[in-house]
Amino acid sequence: MQPSLVSILIPFKNTAAFLPDCLDSILSQQFEQWEVLAVDDHSTDDSRSIVEAYCEKDSRIKYYPNQGKGIIEALRTAYTLSKGDLITRMDSDDIMKEYKLDQMVSALLKKGKGHVAIGKVSYFSDKGISDGYARYEAWLNRLTESGNNYSEIYKECVIPSPCWMIFKEDLEACDAFNPNRYPEDYDLTFRFYEYGLKCIPCSEVLHLWRDYPTRTSRTSEHYEQNYFLDIKVHYFLKLDHNPSRPLVVWGAGGKGKTIASKLLEKNISFHWLCDNPRKIGKKIYGKELFHYQYLGQLRQPQSIISVANEEAQEEIQGYLNNLGQKAIADYFFFC
Repeated sequence: MQPSLVSILIPFKNTAAFLPDCLDSILSQQFEQWEVLAVDDHSTDDSRSIVEAYCEKDSRIKYYPNQGKGIIEALRTAYTLSKGDLITRMDSDDIMKEYKLDQMVSALLKKGKGHVAIGKVSYFSDKGISDGYARYEAWLNRLTESGNNYSEIYKECVIPSPCWMIFKEDLEACDAFNPNRYPEDYDLTFRFYEYGLKCIPCSEVLHLWRDYPTRTSRTSEHYEQNYFLDIKVHYFLKLDHNPSRPLVVWGAGGKGKTIASKLLEKNISFHWLCDNPRKIGKKIYGKELFHYQYLGQLRQPQSIISVANEEAQEEIQGYLNNLGQKAIADYFFFC
């Protein structure tokens, strides 16, 4: 089976400084059967003229104005116009390794439909990469190397938005870019998970991910923590929550309180546990907090863990494993 075309969807807004690097990296791809659908989300800089100049240089690159506003509607615009059998997304400020498309296409053709091709990523920045981004990169690449990405899906987005490729038929089954839910990449990842699409392991860095202060994920309200928690709670209740089992929220910090409030808004019953002696026995939002060992009194509980400290997470995981509980069945780390 050979695809006739790979459609590369590129929403862009005010990235004139980075578009040449991005588009040049696509022009340098070893795999040549592609089209670029570059959708302008109302740029006010020279982005449009740069893309149009590349359109004149290579007819495979096409410029379109966004039919709506924002990244989701720009992706919809591009997807509606796409003609490829395979679909991928690219960020206009990033760079592809020259073998990226070739490796992803080969992986998908070998495995067939029902799979998502992914690749390792490497952050780069003129100002250096923060420890937080370095840890995220290492965590993400560890999951990608094994293809076990969904095992920690409730922690963070486990498939980077500009480094996946999928058969168009499978993307359609996942409802493509129709949901108006941000962060859109995390929502799409959960829908890949929901429809049972398997991640194809990859040991190669395929994508160079640029970080800079005005990057959309740093400046847009749609990527603030409450949006991530909304998505986590939404999909947990839809996909993994078993109403016949007692539900537990472990942790009463900022995230734990937010999760608890969201569950209360939805009238979802839960037990609230922590290991902070100053909070045990007290009530927050009318819910009493119990010592974490209370978990042993519950029959087949499901636990949402909101504790962010990595050492504490390891201790909690060890405690739960000793109780015979399993990740993404009995307990779920939400951070």
